[in-house]
Amino acid sequence: MDFRLKVFHSVARNLSFTKAARELFISQPAVSKNIRELEMQYKVALFERNGPHIRLTEAGKWLLQHVELIREAYDCLEKKMNSFAGYSAGEILLGASTTIAQYVLPPVLSAFIRKYPNIKLSLLNGNSSDIEQALRDGRISLGFVEGNARQKDLRYMHFLDDELVAVVRSGSPLAQCDEIEPDALRQIPVVLRENGSGTLDVLEESLKHCGIKLSDLKILMQLGSTESIKRFLETADALGFVSIRAVDRELKAGQLKVIEIDGFEAKRTFSFVMKQGMYGDLEELFVRFSEMERCRL
Repeated sequence: MDFRLKVFHSVARNLSFTKAARELFISQPAVSKNIRELEMQYKVALFERNGPHIRLTEAGKWLLQHVELIREAYDCLEKKMNSFAGYSAGEILLGASTTIAQYVLPPVLSAFIRKYPNIKLSLLNGNSSDIEQALRDGRISLGFVEGNARQKDLRYMHFLDDELVAVVRSGSPLAQCDEIEPDALRQIPVVLRENGSGTLDVLEESLKHCGIKLSDLKILMQLGSTESIKRFLETADALGFVSIRAVDRELKAGQLKVIEIDGFEAKRTFSFVMKQGMYGDLEELFVRFSEMERCRL
């Protein structure tokens, strides 16, 4: 694809010349030069400038829609022609929610790169809502999300089953109990994931079945990753809800303890997610490979 269109696409998505320069590894004057050349070529302004802020003009919005179509078609062309040539090469733009990116995908990525060294992988990390939006924006071509919520404009496929558990540090007074009643949660300080995370969505739904709302909890903090919650619990007399996959080492080392909650069960699904109808050859290859590696996770 024409480099000037790549520059325009980056500026239009970020609404920032500075962020586009950083993303494309070029100078900000070079970004401005490419945008000026496009505007001269089409004889129309693509952005409205208001001091440090910019926004797309109607012409810019129209161009962005079609540049995204061009990018998708070009990527499809590259991948298909490589498959006709009899070898796998190209790039897969992946995105994964935080828990999956940290605790599930690393061994899959390592094994995939060993088997397919000509395929470049990149991984965007965020919460489930971030990953779904990145798909819509065209920043990734295949995502992994946690939780049971589904967006109508996206396609989901089962990847792995998971479970949320309540944990405390082993030295905490809270660790004296092996099991508590759901009502006890109203009195115990808790630390949770941030709004928009699949973990919080599943937790909220599971607590409802126990007659508990999030607003009933004594929430000390909401943190952006499971690692942050684990580190917080190291020195806090609080309870955290995390994936059982994320605390395997800490449980074996005796650093954390699972507290059972009577009647509480928080099963969830890790899923592949992609745009409806968008499923390239390389993405299909990665999905099949991940499914084969699933038994080792």
